[in-house]
Amino acid sequence: MKGEWTKSGWRNKPRIQMPDYPDQDKLDKVQNQLAVSPPLVFAGEVRQLRRQLAQVCEGKAFLLQGGDCAESFQEYDANSIRDTFKVLLQMAVVLTFGAKCPVVKIGRMAGQFAKPRSSPVETIGGVELPSYRGDMINDIAFTPESRIPDPDRMLQAYSQSAATLNLLRAFSHGGYADIKRVHNWTLEYTERNEAEKYHQLASRITDALEFMEAAGVNAEKLTSLKQVDFYTSHEALLLEYEETLSREDSLTGDIIAGSGHFIWIGDRTRQPDGAHVEFCRGVHNPLGIKCGPSISPDDLKILLEKLNPQNEPGRITLIARFGNTKVADYLPHLIQAVKEAGAKVIWSCDPMHGNTEKSSSGYKTRRFENVLGEVRQFFEVHQEEGTIPGGVHFEMTGKDVTECTGGLSAVTDEDLANRYHTACDPRLNSSQALELAFLVAEELATRVSKNSSQNSVQAA
Repeated sequence: MKGEWTKSGWRNKPRIQMPDYPDQDKLDKVQNQLAVSPPLVFAGEVRQLRRQLAQVCEGKAFLLQGGDCAESFQEYDANSIRDTFKVLLQMAVVLTFGAKCPVVKIGRMAGQFAKPRSSPVETIGGVELPSYRGDMINDIAFTPESRIPDPDRMLQAYSQSAATLNLLRAFSHGGYADIKRVHNWTLEYTERNEAEKYHQLASRITDALEFMEAAGVNAEKLTSLKQVDFYTSHEALLLEYEETLSREDSLTGDIIAGSGHFIWIGDRTRQPDGAHVEFCRGVHNPLGIKCGPSISPDDLKILLEKLNPQNEPGRITLIARFGNTKVADYLPHLIQAVKEAGAKVIWSCDPMHGNTEKSSSGYKTRRFENVLGEVRQFFEVHQEEGTIPGGVHFEMTGKDVTECTGGLSAVTDEDLANRYHTACDPRLNSSQALELAFLVAEELATRVSKNSSQNSVQAA
């Protein structure tokens, strides 16, 4: 691998969904500055995440990945980071209870600043301009100057990511993540929303925590009950940024993408001979591959061989994103391809991207019932195929936004204009995200119960 791959080798491959910077000297200066800056994440953290994801691959843990569609420079503040982290913690506790296993927690945070687009241009009022591609590349303001790719934005993204990671590490290990505190937030949610069904499940978690306390197991005695491991992730889209933050692991000699713990290749950039696959195949980080309706079983096999030639568990997460009505049409064929290849992968469900639609009020939105429907079909297909549904991947926020309709918060098409703040795609709000966690927990609990019954029959 090391003899064949270099971190700049992607520059000799076809590149798509990346900007052409008009000022090469300015780009070189930014890249040189980032190349001597400290990495955002460290090799030991990446190795630890790979070990935990190997447990997910074997069905001994579950993956929760969630956060912003696209992080913003303008919307950035400490409260937003805290609130999204808080909801992810609540979701993780609920999912842990349902799955009866640890939950690996990964945020779409501290790096999710670049976005692929379906069209290179957008038109408003008869005026055509280059598309907004995320704050790391250009500005959302609809002016010719704002849409020019600016390399200095990489420096701002790096600085904001470093500050975000600093705060997340403090929250993760400073007492904020104490399991009793997190569960009390969840109890308040079920009481506030008069969600009796979810309150019953939350009460069962209360009983479990009280039993542990009575048995002498509490947060004061057990660090794992008051601290959590929390990781960051983003789409590795802007390869100039990814390359300059790559570093050699001083213990192993492996190359680590220092921009985030977990990086993924998007549905639009997973060409087997393309630049993004070429870069990602050489870094040691866990990798995600977004799998939409356009991926063929044969291309998936090629990608698995290129990106994980040693077939190591925890290296590859396949993030399925088909749409509520298409899961049964596509997922079984991909599962069969993975079986034929003998590949060790994590299957995760992204029920957001395939369910985007335009509302009657003109806003891009997603219906809660369609998001939930895709998750349920994902579990059903894996049950039929005898494979492991290893995780879920949501675009969500800790804010009380109105971007997706439905759920207990009962957001309607007419409500979307009230608090529609996303810079790109619609996100679940805090209430919808936690409600979805309760419903996924029910699916997990059902699977655990079925597996237990089958094991009992076999033992008999």
